[in-house]
Amino acid sequence: MKRYYIKGSETLMPSDGKLALPRTVGELFDTFLGVWAAETCAPRMRDRWSEDDPTVGQCSITSFLVCKLYGGRVYGVPLSDGNYHCYNVIGDTVFDLTCEQFHGASLAYDLADEQSAEAHFANIEKRERYELLKARFLSKVASRS
Repeated sequence: MKRYYIKGSETLMPSDGKLALPRTVGELFDTFLGVWAAETCAPRMRDRWSEDDPTVGQCSITSFLVCKLYGGRVYGVPLSDGNYHCYNVIGDTVFDLTCEQFHGASLAYDLADEQSAEAHFANIEKRERYELLKARFLSKVASRS
């Protein structure tokens, strides 16, 4: 059995019942594997991205896609470099599908601020990466149905 550095409970309820979306955090993570790529990674982090570390630079676009598909809100943990690490809160549960990039390091989820899709996607490059990730993710979901 695979082990993941994923924060969150096992069960997810899609906000749109029309799609056959993954129902567990592990299934959701597995669906993103092979969808996350250097092209969807934040440009400033592409030199660190690899197939062995696929969550690097994927946090905001992944979090906003999960929010669209499952509801909830997106929050950002302030990082020492002035950037934010984004993750999801659905109901009372924190879901962080991309925390593997920190290799088990503790994140200050209690210091997080809610993030706005409008603010993040004012950056055209990030919006384009989000659309690419969304298209690849939905294609992979459709191919499994």
